[in-house]
Amino acid sequence: MKIAVLCGGVSKERDVSLSTGTGAAKALRERGHAVALVDLFLGRPDAAADPYSCFSSADDGVFTVGIDEPDTEKLKASRPDGVLIGPGVLEICRAADIAFLALHGSEGENGKLQALLDLYNIPYTGCGYLGSALAMDKEISKIMLRAAGVPVPPGISLHSADDFRSETAVYPCVVKPCSGGSSVGTSIVTDEKDMRSALAAAFASDTTVLIEQYIAGREFTVGVMDGKAMPVIEIIPKSGFYDYKNKYQAGLTEEICPAQISDEQTDRIQRLAEQAYEALHLETYARVDFLWGTDDVIYCLEANTLPGMTPTSLIPQMAREEGMSYGELCEKIIRVSMKKYR
Repeated sequence: MKIAVLCGGVSKERDVSLSTGTGAAKALRERGHAVALVDLFLGRPDAAADPYSCFSSADDGVFTVGIDEPDTEKLKASRPDGVLIGPGVLEICRAADIAFLALHGSEGENGKLQALLDLYNIPYTGCGYLGSALAMDKEISKIMLRAAGVPVPPGISLHSADDFRSETAVYPCVVKPCSGGSSVGTSIVTDEKDMRSALAAAFASDTTVLIEQYIAGREFTVGVMDGKAMPVIEIIPKSGFYDYKNKYQAGLTEEICPAQISDEQTDRIQRLAEQAYEALHLETYARVDFLWGTDDVIYCLEANTLPGMTPTSLIPQMAREEGMSYGELCEKIIRVSMKKYR
């Protein structure tokens, strides 16, 4: 197959996306596919004349990435026209049999890119535009999850830091952007003196911010592939909470796969993950994050429609537990995604 692997972009999760894209492209090439690895924002200027020349079965380079949040504002400023899709990207996607979306964060997961690809009749992996948009907006997704019987942490939403009223706050609480991922801009606030700085950090990433009750308990995550739950992983940060640094810097978090819980407990989490997947109109694959509170309630935190797909990420760990290699997982995502286009 000819596969366009789209990664990068200008979200705060750009570096993680570049890592996901590099890993997926390498694995798919090793399995005999012709791959074009493309940064969504930078594009491939050489593609306009002959997009087919961008596909290669050989490993023709990787993106070098770090673990720090990139300076995306500087990157955006390099293109004054404000266009977030680089030259040649659509031409390469139209020449491909399918676009493998290795994007994370706003441009990749908010549904806009999916809608654009739909308009061009370009097949792509992962959820469609509706499920992507619903899951990305945590304010809306919480309403839909609650209506479907999936517990979510209680909280409020703010559209300006000036809307915050100190008398309504209950500590500790979690302050986070309504949209986005990888816990960018998220803080755990224990008293009022830290609230203003937490709100500033969250509003730097989004125009709507959620303040949620802090849930003490154990954190779990489970993938859902084609509507069926995968093995459950327990996440145990060695310090703090599962923030950007603990997610992506090796050795800072213990990830236990499968989670050391009973069959009945595993089944409870997996059924809730499948309920969330259905409630948010998700497709192909996703990852759903939970906190099992000390009150024995399992709270759904969010659904990730394009979860990390580096070889050591959570979904690949679940796949390995099912006896599936990383390359086989990438191919399965493509096979399941192609079912939408038959």
